[in-house]
Amino acid sequence: MGEYHAVLEMCMPIRWGDMDAFGHVNNTVYFRYMEQVRISWFEQLGILGGNDEGQGPVIVNASMEFLKQLHYPGDVIGRMTIGPLGRSSFDTGFELRRADDPDTLYARGNARCVWIDYAAGKSVAMPDLLRSTIENAALVKNG
Repeated sequence: MGEYHAVLEMCMPIRWGDMDAFGHVNNTVYFRYMEQVRISWFEQLGILGGNDEGQGPVIVNASMEFLKQLHYPGDVIGRMTIGPLGRSSFDTGFELRRADDPDTLYARGNARCVWIDYAAGKSVAMPDLLRSTIENAALVKNG
C-alpha cells in the first residue's frame, strides 16, 4: 500500500436530523460526511458529473471504521487523502474529527474511485489531464 496525500479538509455542521433514536449521529451519516468531502474535491477538480466524453468517477466500494460517537451540536472536520493512482482507479482515505476536539479521531474510512465510461458501464483509463491534476493536487497540498 502506497503513501496517501492530503487533498482537502473541510468543516461541516452536525445537524439535529443526523442523530438517531439513541442520541448519537447515525452511522450512515458518516458516509454522507465522507461523500460531501469527496464531492467538494471533485468540484474543485472540475470532474463532478464527469467529462464531455461521457466518462467520470464512480465509487466501487466504501468502508468506515467508527471509533467514537458524534453528538449534536457541533461541527465535524472531514479530511480526505488519496493514494497512488492506478490505470483507471484511485483510493481515497478519510478522517473525521470534531472541530472542538481536533486531536481525537472519530472515524476513518476509505473509498475506491474508478473512472468509467458511463454508457459502456466499464472502467477506462483516466485522462492524462485528470491524472496530472490529481497528482499535482497531492503535491501542492503536501509541497
